[in-house]
Amino acid sequence: MAEVLSQNEIDALLAALSSGEMDANELKKEETERKVKLYDFKRALRFSKDQIRSLTRIHEIYARLLTTYFSAQLRTFVQINVASVDQLPYDEFIRSIPKMTILNIFEAPPLEGRMVLEINPNIAYAMLDRLLGGQGSTPSKMGALTEIESIVMERVFAKALESFHEAWKQVIDLDPVLEVMEMNPQFMQIVSPNEIVAVISFSTKIGDTTGMINLCLPHVVIEPIMPKLSGQYWFANHKKVRDESERLRLEENLKAAKVPVIAELGNATITVGEFLNLAKGDVIQLDQSIESKLKIKVGEHVKYRGQPGTAKGRLAVLIDEVVEEGEDELE
Repeated sequence: MAEVLSQNEIDALLAALSSGEMDANELKKEETERKVKLYDFKRALRFSKDQIRSLTRIHEIYARLLTTYFSAQLRTFVQINVASVDQLPYDEFIRSIPKMTILNIFEAPPLEGRMVLEINPNIAYAMLDRLLGGQGSTPSKMGALTEIESIVMERVFAKALESFHEAWKQVIDLDPVLEVMEMNPQFMQIVSPNEIVAVISFSTKIGDTTGMINLCLPHVVIEPIMPKLSGQYWFANHKKVRDESERLRLEENLKAAKVPVIAELGNATITVGEFLNLAKGDVIQLDQSIESKLKIKVGEHVKYRGQPGTAKGRLAVLIDEVVEEGEDELE
């Protein structure tokens, strides 16, 4: 990850250049010289940029699904977006989250191992307040959840994992199950401290309350499906393949659809004056001979040709020719 200067560091650098303490030409010279970049073997990168992009796409879908789910559950304005996707040691992830937070530890068979959905206390307590009939405010002092509050929260986040299954289904069919809900990160040791994890951070807004939701995916857990996170695999399998039962249902529904069928005797063009003077017994000459076959249209296109007649005392048309596609355009 590139080093980002703070605003104070930028101001100090500009002041040094203005006063002459630092020479811009020297800086340029140093920039062109070969640099040695330190590599931390404890922080070895396990996810390629391509795989990070795939994780971003998957969890953008998850963010949209969570937005819909929580909006319906809380009956208020909810907005969830992917803020960042990073890879870092598990120990660093634990240090980055609050000492008192909501940790939903879950499994997702057929993958082996545990993952974590961490909810910032501001967001979690705002959700709880809405679910219990409040305005969605956050208490000034946050303590441990009561037994009833824990059950309510567990049910809400267990349902949220159904959206996790939906977001991942184009890659693998997961069956996520909430295992336990914790509040102290120190009691949550799902992998070794140096194990690399992918952390997907969601910026979340519930009414006027904002906070973060973090999803921790250990590399060792999703390693078996890492090849499926390549861009080539993603786009090759993006097209949905319908199963046979779905295809048959679609076919039956299409068969029941009604379409207009018109047997056209012919056409004629007359003036408005002739139309206004028409009377009983007048004859309008059509552009088609009585020996010619009738054009039978389905919608706007000629699909058949046939002969006029009667069937059981009613006017009818006998189809004796099928028009190939594009043939009617040549007429």
